[in-house]
Amino acid sequence: MYRIIIVFLLITSLLSCNNNTEKNKRSTKKKEAQIEAIKPIQVLDSILSKKTLVAVTDYGITSYFIYRGEPMGYQYEFLEHLCKHLNVELNLILEQDLQKSMQMLNDGEVDVIAMGLTVTNERKQNLEFTDPILTTRQVLVQRKPQGYEKMATLDEIESHLIRNTLNLAGKTIHIKKGTVYKEQLNVLANNIADSIIIVEDERWTDKLIEAVANGEIDYTITDEHLAIVSARTFKNIDIRTPISFPQKISWAVKKGQITLVDSINFWLQDFKKKLEFRLLYNKYFANRRVSSIANSTYNSHAGNKLSAYDEIIKKYAHIIGWDWRLIASLMYQESQFKPNAKSWVGAYGLMQLMPTVMEEQGIDSTASVEQQIEAGIKHLKYKLSQIPIEVSDSIERIKFTLASYNSGIGHVLDARRITEKYGSNPNIWDDNVADYILKLSDKKYYHDPVVYYGYTRGIETYNLVSEVMYRYEQYKKLIQK
Repeated sequence: MYRIIIVFLLITSLLSCNNNTEKNKRSTKKKEAQIEAIKPIQVLDSILSKKTLVAVTDYGITSYFIYRGEPMGYQYEFLEHLCKHLNVELNLILEQDLQKSMQMLNDGEVDVIAMGLTVTNERKQNLEFTDPILTTRQVLVQRKPQGYEKMATLDEIESHLIRNTLNLAGKTIHIKKGTVYKEQLNVLANNIADSIIIVEDERWTDKLIEAVANGEIDYTITDEHLAIVSARTFKNIDIRTPISFPQKISWAVKKGQITLVDSINFWLQDFKKKLEFRLLYNKYFANRRVSSIANSTYNSHAGNKLSAYDEIIKKYAHIIGWDWRLIASLMYQESQFKPNAKSWVGAYGLMQLMPTVMEEQGIDSTASVEQQIEAGIKHLKYKLSQIPIEVSDSIERIKFTLASYNSGIGHVLDARRITEKYGSNPNIWDDNVADYILKLSDKKYYHDPVVYYGYTRGIETYNLVSEVMYRYEQYKKLIQK
């Protein structure tokens, strides 16, 4: 009997241990699941998976604009270099309101805020900052005295200007709403033990600088590297009074996204050592030509024009029923708006029409710009009419038409057939037919029985459709319809 009791107790003890072990395992798994749940989703993994970086930037004379049809800007080109390193596409969103940009970042709508953000301790509580893309300091923008050009000495000019921050007491200074300039001015006001009247303005900083130059307001604040560009345009402004120590200017990502920040910083450290980095900075901040570009009629920021031919494109766009900016994007792709452009295969003019097409349209190399554009749009409409009705989505029909305009309808139909043969959708361009038109330079595919027209350099067609559509999206953001 005693032995039976001992065995019973041992069995009970073992069962109890097993139960406790199972409970501990379940508890551990639960805790691990809870920890995993609160870990931030790694944005870098998403970027690489989607092969797209979504960035938000502002619209200005150095950050992002379109000049003679080409997207340009310091922030834009910087992002392009990063995307090339990551081997992803850039999806650029424009937003002037910094608070909205931060909200978009927190909501997961964008991956990076690519603006000239001044790094502060307050901002670091809510954002992860990259290493600086540049360093600068804040300066006071003020107007030189009336008739300064005729003043006898520099001292006479200086006597009208603020050089000591103590003299900011009681002054009214307009600043862009949402910037750190307000914080800096509050620090100055405290340091000089007096008041500075701060007016937060909805206008962009470069517009506030223009308002100073025009006498509409007396003072504003901006970063020195931006002030230097504006001073080349507005000769009557002075930008030589600093109001801060040197500060870091960086990009920002969502709080907790350390992997993404580390990846960008790794690239930045290498990029800053390259000639490309110095050339990029000089292009937008040291090159004196920047001011003439900034004020050009063909700068989207100043003149809302893409080319000298905008009105003609608008006049004939009804022929095909497309947005004139889409046609302009194609035209830029083909000729960069050069009416006498000629390719090595004999394509000619703004729309790069082949001699046989020009003959069909009743024009030759003596055709006027208007005749070239009209003929090109009529030919584009003909290409649209050749696209099978199965391609029913309007955007897809545009992409197939652009592909046909480049490589001919035969190669596009070949690509559709081989796409279908390998189980993809022949009525969708991106990630379907686009992938297979690339393969038509491979013997395995262009010798396939369903391919009637043989070899083609599909990379040219692939790039044309991608670049025209991407540029069109940029035109829509910056150029009024």
